[in-house]
Amino acid sequence: MKPRLVALFALAAISAAAQTINFDSAKPGAVPPGWTVAMTHTGGAPKWEIRKDDTAPSKPNVFAQVSDDKTGGRFPLAIYEKANLKDGALTVKCKPVTGAGDQACGMVWRYRDPDNYYIVRANALENNVVLYKVEKNTRIALAPKGTPSKTYGVKHPVPSGKWSTLKVTFQGNLFTVYFDGQKLFDVEDSTFQDAGKVGLWTKADSVTYFDDFQIEGK
Repeated sequence: MKPRLVALFALAAISAAAQTINFDSAKPGAVPPGWTVAMTHTGGAPKWEIRKDDTAPSKPNVFAQVSDDKTGGRFPLAIYEKANLKDGALTVKCKPVTGAGDQACGMVWRYRDPDNYYIVRANALENNVVLYKVEKNTRIALAPKGTPSKTYGVKHPVPSGKWSTLKVTFQGNLFTVYFDGQKLFDVEDSTFQDAGKVGLWTKADSVTYFDDFQIEGK
């Protein structure tokens, strides 16, 4: 079979397995069914809960991380237990609400445990988008393809208090990052090659709302 046809079949398979979680049937004040809360590193416990938000892209509910512990290295996680993907795509709409040290929204994939996974995040205080791996409890920024090895993501406006759309596709060793529909960069890495869970991520004192979490792949 020609490479182009193989690629088209792969894309069709990913699309066929797509689901979007809008949180609108979940109970406010609780973690929705199918999700578990975790955290990388130490600090105050994360607090994830369903909240009503009149600005939600799909009303009425959002999934919010509302703890505001300022410990710089703490990464609150909400892991979706019903998906285990090797290749696919993740998209989420997110709104950084408050945070003096960080206003970050992120997604994780090929998640093994709180110490090992990939993550892409957008930060409204830094106005940048960065892709990392967390390996053996250490977060390492992965330079965009074609840039020097120490390049730290890309600079890009990330609005605070407004909804934006973050997306990542992952196929084998190649990851592609988009923000509000614009492709920002590619990353190549082979640290985690097996299927893993997916989820949402914040950092330090970021209070962040999430909605319309779309999962594609198998």
